[in-house]
Amino acid sequence: MFPREASERLCAGGCHSGSLRALPSDHRCRSTLNSARRAFTPLKQRKRNRAFTLLELLIVIGIIAVLLVLIAPAFTSLKSAGDVTSAAYTIKGVLDTACTYAKANNTYTWVGFYEEDVSQQSTTPATPGNGRLVMSIVASKDGTNVATTNPIDPTKLIQVGKLTKIGNVHLATSADGTNLPLGSNTYPGTTFDTRPTVTSTYCIGDAANSSTPFVYPLAGALQYTFMKAVQFSSSGEARVNNLTNSLQPAGEIGLRPTHGATVDMNNPNVLAIQFTGVGGDVAVYRK
Repeated sequence: MFPREASERLCAGGCHSGSLRALPSDHRCRSTLNSARRAFTPLKQRKRNRAFTLLELLIVIGIIAVLLVLIAPAFTSLKSAGDVTSAAYTIKGVLDTACTYAKANNTYTWVGFYEEDVSQQSTTPATPGNGRLVMSIVASKDGTNVATTNPIDPTKLIQVGKLTKIGNVHLATSADGTNLPLGSNTYPGTTFDTRPTVTSTYCIGDAANSSTPFVYPLAGALQYTFMKAVQFSSSGEARVNNLTNSLQPAGEIGLRPTHGATVDMNNPNVLAIQFTGVGGDVAVYRK
């Protein structure tokens, strides 16, 4: 039965509901007819009446595009900050492992640092450059300080764990902090700009290399020569690049973010990992 025929038959039979009795008969019939028509309106037509127009969709898409352009740099900065922060705590974990191993086994350990060119991944030995930081831990076999030759005799070393590789970071020496060094009567700074002062000689970054590097692997084809290193003794004393002069209050490892093999010198996400000379305690300072 069609909607119009149904509504006309309903009106022809009279409208007897209490709500419609007070209305004129022609008004009641028109009201009943409209209700019937709405009831039989196809679902697709009702959905189409509520749809967006093409102009409205284009406006919404335009607004979303503008917002993406505005917030994209912020997301890039957050990712860079996350990469460098994650790298800093990874390095902290490697240093803690080496210090703990030296104490537990009454020996000497070395943490080596090597930067390779991320665009030259398949070369052997690796090509020095920027883009990826490689770290290795080795230990003295007999418990003595065997760092007396260049490089250290690999037959006197054992490998501790696997290589650790971190992408998108660069070793960099930052300007000294403005606070007093560790061990002073003044509590050292807790932010990057007020962190304890460390002489660049005792920084792993753009500074000089170790006079006693070590290689990886200890046997077989050469892959890496670790020219920068932190040495830990069995008592937890830490030295940078195996320097034989007086023990310093602290050493430092500086980090900057990279984009591929390019160092981002304008990025504010700069970090410093400091470790005390005695005890090997590690702290992370970020700008």
